[in-house]
Amino acid sequence: MNWSELYTMQKQLDTYIEKNHSLSNANLEKERMLALLVELGELANETRCFKFWSNKQPSGIETIQEEYVDGIHFLMSIGLDQGYEYHEEHVTTPTVDLTTQFNLVFSGCIYFNEAPTSQNYQKMFERYIELGKLLGIGETDIYNAYMAKNKTNYTRQQQGY
Repeated sequence: MNWSELYTMQKQLDTYIEKNHSLSNANLEKERMLALLVELGELANETRCFKFWSNKQPSGIETIQEEYVDGIHFLMSIGLDQGYEYHEEHVTTPTVDLTTQFNLVFSGCIYFNEAPTSQNYQKMFERYIELGKLLGIGETDIYNAYMAKNKTNYTRQQQGY
């Protein structure tokens, strides 16, 4: 995956949004971290993996991919704030269930928030990529969904979102 291309696009989108909302000099780190956690919760909600009390089926893969890539947007924005970029190195297919992996991602986010090192950023992002693997979302899916959502995000900004 060409993550550098996506980071460049994310930087352009972040700059566009910040300029559009007069936030060019604002520190948005805490807002971006909370946004990532909210998006992660929305993704979990669409998968329904933790809803032991319900028989309702998960959302379709398109919805899950869109929610998943929302998290990618915020992960990259957080990295850009810190001067970090994700470099795929140790990603494996997890042997845990989906609920456990969601909890690992949440934990990784909280740990990074408390200690925002490059190593912790890599681990947080890696856990998120592993979550994608459990969801059946591969690199091509991430790339295509990112491109589509990036376009949607610009359209929303132009329409006063």
